[in-house]
Amino acid sequence: MFDRRGILALCLLLGLICILELREIVRMRKQLSGWLADLKAVRRAPERKLFVKGSGILAEINYELNGILEEGRERMFRLQKAKEANRQLLTDLSHDVRTPLASLVGYLEALETRAAGRQEQEEKEGKSGEALAGNGGQLAEYLGVAYQKALDLRALIDMLFQWFKLEAEEQTFDLKYWDLNELTREVMIEQLPALEKEQISLTAFIPEEEWMVLLDKVAYARILQNIFQNAKKHGKCSELTIQVRRTDTWAEVTVSNDGAEIPKEELPFIFERMYKCGGARSGSGSGLGLSIVKELTKAMSGEITAKSRPGQTSFCLRFPCPDPL
Repeated sequence: MFDRRGILALCLLLGLICILELREIVRMRKQLSGWLADLKAVRRAPERKLFVKGSGILAEINYELNGILEEGRERMFRLQKAKEANRQLLTDLSHDVRTPLASLVGYLEALETRAAGRQEQEEKEGKSGEALAGNGGQLAEYLGVAYQKALDLRALIDMLFQWFKLEAEEQTFDLKYWDLNELTREVMIEQLPALEKEQISLTAFIPEEEWMVLLDKVAYARILQNIFQNAKKHGKCSELTIQVRRTDTWAEVTVSNDGAEIPKEELPFIFERMYKCGGARSGSGSGLGLSIVKELTKAMSGEITAKSRPGQTSFCLRFPCPDPL
């Protein structure tokens, strides 16, 4: 038979242990709740530190977390300084390169025009083909190549500068309601000389009525220019078609070309920065043109999609146009 006193003492001891354990659990729970609140505060204000009273494993964890937070702050500070330095460097380089390049393009254009005029004059005066080939004809050819290379370099610098401004979130947009159909016609007319020079035909299906859409005029022009450039340079197309349509809530601008097909496996990645297609569409380029198109379209609350099959590649732009039909 058990001793009643022993059993009672054992029960009291077990009860005391349970009470002490419950107190410790409550204390730890309270401490953890305070720690969670501190972590949330640190998330809102990263410069803060974590504080845990007393000692034990929570205090040790707190110490290690504070060390990790401090390292993270130092890295973020260094990254921010590097970002600012890179931004300033790119800005300075852009201005330093753009100014002399603009002068170079101007001089080359003037020389090319003069050389072409000289060749035409010599032809009128009846000079021999051999003399033309050795003088004005050859000069015009060389100047034409140099002029085109300068234009390509200027386009690349403009593209890099545009992407840099978007990446740094320094691009400003002047959003106003524009007649999408008229704006599309303006951009199309501006591109006609370059397209004719490349012997690319352009067909347009643009309604006559006004469809007012909230756009940045310069950004919209850049979008179409980049799509045209992509079709010329990488698609190597001979025909371009632009069509403007409308649904109940969207205005759609579709630009199609008859150039090289974009492989199905590459189509999901063409709007990513620095991505370059392989195969028939490979070639020189920055890999930024279509990524800029996507970023500018998003900035104007629009969407862009692409589809491609043999003989036709299409880019479809969609912008909100909620006015009733």
